[in-house]
Amino acid sequence: MVNKLTSIVMAIVAVAMLYMGGKLLLLGGSAFYALMAAGLLLAAILLFLNKRSALTLYALLMWITLFWTVWEVGFDKWQWIPRGDLFGLFGVWLALPWVVRPLTQRKFHPFLGSTVVIMIALVIGLCFYDPLPQQGTITNARAPSASTGAGNDWTAYGGSTNGQRFSSLNQITKDNVKNLEVAWTYHTGDLRKSDDATEYTFEATPLKANGMLYFCTPHNEVHALDPETGAVKWKYAPPQDRSYMQQHQTCRGVGFYDGSSAAAESSASQPAICRKRIFNATTDAQLVALDADSGKPCADFGQNGVVDLHANMGEVRPHALMQTSAPLVAGNLVIVGGSVMDNGFNRGNPSGVIRAYDVTTGRLVWNFDPANPEQTQPIAADAIYPQDTPVAWATLSADLKNGLVYVPFGNASPDEVGIERDPNSNTEKFRDALVALDLKTGAFKWRYQSANHDLWDRDNPSQPSLVDIDYQGSQQPAVILPTKTGNLFVLNRLTGQPIYPVNQVKVSTEGGVEGEKFAATQPVSSLNFIPQPLTEKAMWGITPFDQMSCRIDFHELRYDGNPWTPATEKGSLIFPGNFGVFNWGSVAVDPERQLLIAAPVRLAYKYNLIKRTPSTETERLFTKDGSPYWNENFHGDYAIHIQQFSSALGIPCIAPPWGRMVGVDLKTGKTEWLRRVGNTKNLNTTFLPGRFPIGFPMGMVAHGGPLVTAGDVVFHGATADNFFRAYDSTTGALLWQTELSAGAQATPSTFMGKDGKQYVVIAAGGHGSMGTQSGDSVVAFRLK
Repeated sequence: MVNKLTSIVMAIVAVAMLYMGGKLLLLGGSAFYALMAAGLLLAAILLFLNKRSALTLYALLMWITLFWTVWEVGFDKWQWIPRGDLFGLFGVWLALPWVVRPLTQRKFHPFLGSTVVIMIALVIGLCFYDPLPQQGTITNARAPSASTGAGNDWTAYGGSTNGQRFSSLNQITKDNVKNLEVAWTYHTGDLRKSDDATEYTFEATPLKANGMLYFCTPHNEVHALDPETGAVKWKYAPPQDRSYMQQHQTCRGVGFYDGSSAAAESSASQPAICRKRIFNATTDAQLVALDADSGKPCADFGQNGVVDLHANMGEVRPHALMQTSAPLVAGNLVIVGGSVMDNGFNRGNPSGVIRAYDVTTGRLVWNFDPANPEQTQPIAADAIYPQDTPVAWATLSADLKNGLVYVPFGNASPDEVGIERDPNSNTEKFRDALVALDLKTGAFKWRYQSANHDLWDRDNPSQPSLVDIDYQGSQQPAVILPTKTGNLFVLNRLTGQPIYPVNQVKVSTEGGVEGEKFAATQPVSSLNFIPQPLTEKAMWGITPFDQMSCRIDFHELRYDGNPWTPATEKGSLIFPGNFGVFNWGSVAVDPERQLLIAAPVRLAYKYNLIKRTPSTETERLFTKDGSPYWNENFHGDYAIHIQQFSSALGIPCIAPPWGRMVGVDLKTGKTEWLRRVGNTKNLNTTFLPGRFPIGFPMGMVAHGGPLVTAGDVVFHGATADNFFRAYDSTTGALLWQTELSAGAQATPSTFMGKDGKQYVVIAAGGHGSMGTQSGDSVVAFRLK
């Protein structure tokens, strides 16, 4: 009876596999699954007929599967899973005594039994082998650098205006980091509710200045804590305008201004009410100045502490203009870019103007408008900045010594449709361009375009990092620009000329939708983490069925083998997608050892363009589950549907790792080490109730930046598993980890407490779009 039931189950699986395998074969894919299905069906029939040859045949099928798996993916255990898990389970079951005895009158079938034992031994052996990590050592000795980062305090989003995410503190070292313990935990009380945006994220990097710790929450509250105890000093809580229509509900950081010095005081036209100030740029487009000591609005700044960033923007649709990144405080200026609702409307999107305000009065000092780059004097009170220009939503950086501001412009909405673009306009020239401006006047100095005619939402998402490097024996002042494509452009920050070589590679120019034009080439830096092109063999899943589904999708989607595949109505595979290889977390740079730490991501996406007609140009579009697309491009030629390339179970269709960490020697431009980061524990799954309970170290997506210190330690949260970890910056070895109560999709900071102890602090509140555990914690660590 057992064998009859087993044979029926095998036959059902074989028929389903034959259907999907046959479809895959007809699309030009692998013949393995169709042939395996035929063999499995034959074994099921023989088993039903009580033939012992069923066991021999199945053993042969297992060996064929093994050889095919090794041929396709070598000895990568994670890629063995969908190719062998189901077949392996059948093999173990068929080798059990109650199946074997009715067929052979013995408890053990020599061929099948030994095959199963060998296979189990192979799998156990693979548990101790990983072909991915690249072992290496960065040997650069520590030496003083003029481009230093943070010291005892952490006074700007990236540690300093250089944006390095580096601290010269070295009390915590790679030798004692294992002794870290929780010093305190603080709960903000600002939690997501049902009427909030889906993209509700706690991504703040706390500042330590003025003897306090400052950070903002998703609803733009600003909290000031005692750095050593976590006790609340003050809290600023503006009225909350909760709306699920907001595209982003986040605040990545605040800015700090110290106006207590005599020089700063004499530069103001009149004494400031607030000697030290905290600046917060909000999701409803307000620039708020608060007294750093009390949290009260600085009445002399704008209108009772607030500058309305809607000024001179013309008509702004609800939630179409927002600030998500920390404002840059440089000298006596506070400088902001902005963010708009991507792909909401074809026209009428707010300007991407960069504006610099006097830190004391809130007076507009200069503005850099991509449509009118030469007109940097403050705009007239009744004038309007031209709409639909590129925006810079990431935090800016500044070289205070040389008086330059670095603006990482992204795309202009709509991001994926360029039919109506004017190739000769200033808008096109500043699309995806790193731009250097004069700090005092906003005058244009130079630009470097990181993508040509971007049709994939390849914004420059990261704060640029400034560092002096000794590349191949020539010392140069550099700016490093991470991009969504995976390029790390290393440029001379005074001239904009590449320090590391950049090649223009030929890309696809045919296809796409009617009327669309494509750039003939795209820039590729010699330092890049552009993912290797996908093949059918790279498809993944956790069963043969979702892997076959991914393989079928791979063949049905357009994919040209590079990141610049045109989007189509039938569907295109874009790798990497708009999530990017790098995003707002940027990179960390140790200027004293001239090394770079980064956490590149590997995710693919499906892009579908949906033709708009006069009758549907204002029609709301919804997915099959009833949720809005959010990329509807009203009044445009096409709406855009973007979704992760994943199986029906929600599993990424591309094999892990999806997240890695790398160490680069900036003197040579060589990647010296590479490793996986993150595990599957706490992963939000659709195939299991709740969260995945086991932490398999596959390499998970990381959304947030690293911190590197003079103690040769890299601190990194960001991964989709609630863990906070420390690595050796020299080799990439994991040194310490701890599990937090929520996802730490944030960048940590570090400071020296008045108690003489070095603290490391990180926000742990989760990320709505990533599905990590939500919360409201800020957690500080110090040595025992």
